[in-house]
Amino acid sequence: MVKLLNEAMDTVRKLARREHDALKGHKYTFLKDWDRLSDKRRLELVKLIDDYQTLGEAYRLKALFNDLWAMSNTASAEAHLTAWSEEVQRSGIQSFMQFAKTVKSHWTSIVRLTKTHLTNGLLEGITNKIQLAKRRACGYRNIQNFINLAYFLCGKLDRRLPA
Repeated sequence: MVKLLNEAMDTVRKLARREHDALKGHKYTFLKDWDRLSDKRRLELVKLIDDYQTLGEAYRLKALFNDLWAMSNTASAEAHLTAWSEEVQRSGIQSFMQFAKTVKSHWTSIVRLTKTHLTNGLLEGITNKIQLAKRRACGYRNIQNFINLAYFLCGKLDRRLPA
């Protein structure tokens, strides 16, 4: 979701950049979160937000959406998403309206994530290890050898020899 949100923000920035040369070199000023910016970049961001209203509104919507990840219960997360979606509709920024459609289609998963904080990142990592092993071996004589290698690579086995 964060990737799609940053893509929406970058689309707004690119459209504004075509019209205004002062925005050159400020891609990451708009893509980074406020707390990860240096003091110099923060001052530049404040000035750019004041000068370019659409970019300022888009950055505000981005920051408002990111507040969702700090919420711990589903009721407040749903209320926040509802209010955020209404703000996006009022803003009329096309790329954020497209992102809001994606949010609506994944609504229950996003709300559940705020409560559980579980992602499939671990499973993706394990799958990646197994795929690398499969490519490296160029085939196995039987499926059991492949299964054994998967357990060996992903099972966190103690590989030290007994003393």
